[in-house]
Amino acid sequence: MDSAAPLGSPLAAEAAPRARGRLRRPGALTSGLVLLALIALAVVIGPWVSPYAYDEQSLALLGEPHAPSWSHWLGTDELGRDVLTRLLFGGRISLAVGLAGAAVATGIGTVFGALSGYFGGWIDQLLMRFTDVMLSIPALPLVLVVASLMRPNPTLLVLLIAALIWTSAARLVRSHVRSIRTADYVAAARTLGAGNARIIIRHVLPNAVGAITVSATIAVGGAVMLESALSFLGFGIQPPMPTWGNLLNQAAPWLVSAPWMSIPPGVMIFLTMIGVNILGEGLRARQGD
Repeated sequence: MDSAAPLGSPLAAEAAPRARGRLRRPGALTSGLVLLALIALAVVIGPWVSPYAYDEQSLALLGEPHAPSWSHWLGTDELGRDVLTRLLFGGRISLAVGLAGAAVATGIGTVFGALSGYFGGWIDQLLMRFTDVMLSIPALPLVLVVASLMRPNPTLLVLLIAALIWTSAARLVRSHVRSIRTADYVAAARTLGAGNARIIIRHVLPNAVGAITVSATIAVGGAVMLESALSFLGFGIQPPMPTWGNLLNQAAPWLVSAPWMSIPPGVMIFLTMIGVNILGEGLRARQGD
């Protein structure tokens, strides 16, 4: 029969917060997933059910933004385009670029982190010094240089975002791999004659999936925020194709007189960041169990 710790004992005091934490973590994971799923569902389905196209203009509403109405739930912009349709269609672009940028960044960071953490020594020093150099490069001047050399497009934007955020994944994966490389199953595989590549692919990376997943989740939030910032500054996706960032840029001159143009994209970015952060913290907490 299991014995229970006496109430008020040190063992019970230590176990209580741990138990409460376990009870909260599924809720955090569920909340993050539900919020992100609702956002994804809205941006995927919304433009299909909207009676307007994202670039459709109403000649009767040209000249200045018009307030929300029954026919335009979030109003129209100065070109007579439906704000809600552009918000949802722009969400597709922002989330797609953010997810793609986070995926590429996580892949690059995983390779660097796995090689650095597994081999150690001069390889670790070389890769981590390169990572430090990338961290020291100011993001905005780099973006300005790239934007001056070539026209921004989705592919270039994904690569640029990945180049700016992969370092966090590299550091996190490196830290996790360093603790895995001394495990008994790694030593056993090496004793049986497995090469370094096989050990990394078959044994190290599968056991680092938790760290990689947490890193990828956090990277999504950073990528979406970075895409929005770049588009807001004019170095991202160019109009008339909407994204949450360039919708904010377009709404800047009308911030006081037409707040329905600026508030919705800001709220969507905020909710996406909240959902990603909640999900990331829940995954991190579960990984620590």
